[in-house]
Parts: sequence; C-alpha cells; structure tokens
Amino acid sequence: MSAPVIQTDKANLELMSGKSMLHILKDVTFEVNGGEVTAVVGPSGSGKTSLLMILGGLERATTGKVVVAGQDISTANEDQLAIFRRKNLGILFQNFHLIPSMTAVENVALALEIAETGLSYKQIREQAAAALAEVGLGDRLTHLPSALSGGEQQRVGLARAMVTSPKLMLADEPTGNLDQDTGARVIELMFNLARKKGTAILLITHDRSLAAKADRMLTMNHGQLTEAAKEPVSA
Repeated sequence: MSAPVIQTDKANLELMSGKSMLHILKDVTFEVNGGEVTAVVGPSGSGKTSLLMILGGLERATTGKVVVAGQDISTANEDQLAIFRRKNLGILFQNFHLIPSMTAVENVALALEIAETGLSYKQIREQAAAALAEVGLGDRLTHLPSALSGGEQQRVGLARAMVTSPKLMLADEPTGNLDQDTGARVIELMFNLARKKGTAILLITHDRSLAAKADRMLTMNHGQLTEAAKEPVSA
C-alpha cells in the first residue's frame, strides 16, 4: 500500500454560531493511503462536509494536525494553501459546477490551466480530450453542459477532477442529483480511475450501498469519526 495521503491527529474544528461556540469536529484521527477509496457516512449535520473542508484547506482545524500529500496544511498560510490545492486536489461536487458557456473539453482543460502544469495549449487540449475519453465521453468534446444529461455532466466533472492525476480527490455527495443506476455507474468509474492513477478518494455519501463499494467505510456522528463495518455489496 502507498504512503498515507491523509494523516490527521486529533483534529478539532470549532466555529462561532451567534454567541455560541460549536464543536463540529472532535479529535478526528485517521489515515488514507494512495489509491485507497474511503467512504464517510453519517446523518446531516454530523460534520462530514466540515471534514472535507479541513482536508481541502478551506477551513483550518482549531487544534490538532492535518497532513495531506505530505504537507501540514494546519499551519500553512493562504498562498501555500492555494498552491497545495492546485497541485494535489481534485474535487467532485454534487451540483456539477461546470461552466455553462464552455464545452466539455474546455471545462476539463481549465483544471490543467489552473494547475499551471507548463503544458502547451495543444497538450492541454489533448490531455483534456483523453480524460473525457476515459469516462466514455470522447464523442462529447464540443458539447455544452446544457446539451448533456446529468450523468454526462457529472462524468465531465469527474474527468476535470482527475485530469491532473491529483493525490487526493474529495467527493461530496457526487451522486446526489443522479438517479440510482446512473449514480452507481459514476461511482464505479470514479473508483476505477482513482485506483488506476493511485489517487486517494474521500467520498461523502448518505447512500450506504455506494459506501459499501469503497475499500473502507467510516461513520461520522456528532463530529466523531469511527471505523464502520462494511455491509455486503449486493450483486
């Protein structure tokens, strides 16, 4: 197994809400290795999305340590965090977040441009097209998001998240706007791509049947993260 991509040690997150201090994450300690798919399940408001926020450097842990891709992001400044995200993270959203005026290949190419890979325009387009082919959309390169189904839009989002071969992909309810069968196909594609590229995935989902397809399942409850027994995957 590869070296850990995620390492947290007693990470806590406290945020003010009005005049009250909310203790959102409580002593979160866990590791995720390269190529490993980890699903986090739990009720709404339990802290799942907050966990993604501290791993992506979008919130800073109040106390404790958060190391991602070998970098201690709990002590990094904003400039360091911006570089860290460009070089190490892929993110897959529930609501796709494609740019409506850009074609599928342009949406994917944008991730390579932001990552400042040093590639030429021709190389960026070629890599973006190859990423779309990997998710079965090689014939949809010039389609705008409005001409794509929900499942196709999410596959464009997946290609965009994976085109830079990130060390970590954060996926927050990526099948929430898809029907069950389409969602299952997107998840299978995402898991296969991540394992092929050695990308670690942290998947947030309410769907325990999807979570059961991951390598590991963790449960978040009242800000506490614990290992969960995986349920059998139905045929």
